[in-house]
Amino acid sequence: MCADTTHQSASEPQLISLGWREWVSLPDLGILFIKSKVDTGARTSALHAYFVESYHADGEHRIRFGIHPNQNDIETNIICDAAVLEERTITDSGGHAECRFVIQTTVVMGDLHRMIEITLTNRDTMKFRLLLGRTALSNLYSVNPAASYLLGKP
Repeated sequence: MCADTTHQSASEPQLISLGWREWVSLPDLGILFIKSKVDTGARTSALHAYFVESYHADGEHRIRFGIHPNQNDIETNIICDAAVLEERTITDSGGHAECRFVIQTTVVMGDLHRMIEITLTNRDTMKFRLLLGRTALSNLYSVNPAASYLLGKP
């Protein structure tokens, strides 16, 4: 007879359940709430930026960028500013490679705050302005593809 392996042992961390879409906050960027698509097929997280301006201040490489945080709304915008972590070539699901700026910022989902890396790209044609990839979710979350907004709105 096989042992029952469906129960977690006491030493394994309790995973937080997410739906396939969740409300998140990016407080370092002044984004109080934004709908995100949780995508375990994507390695990297991506945030919508309809413009990106690179500059240097006090010897630091920084970027200023604008986002439209709400779906189907190009009137509402937030201007953000962040240090550039690096530039990275990202290949999207269609096989197209794009050089993107990478920033590091705090993400808030439910009661959990953590630093994640996010690339910036124009997502005007995408339904969700933020895509959360698997590296942002590592070892803390499980995803229920039949559920949405399990953690509530920040």
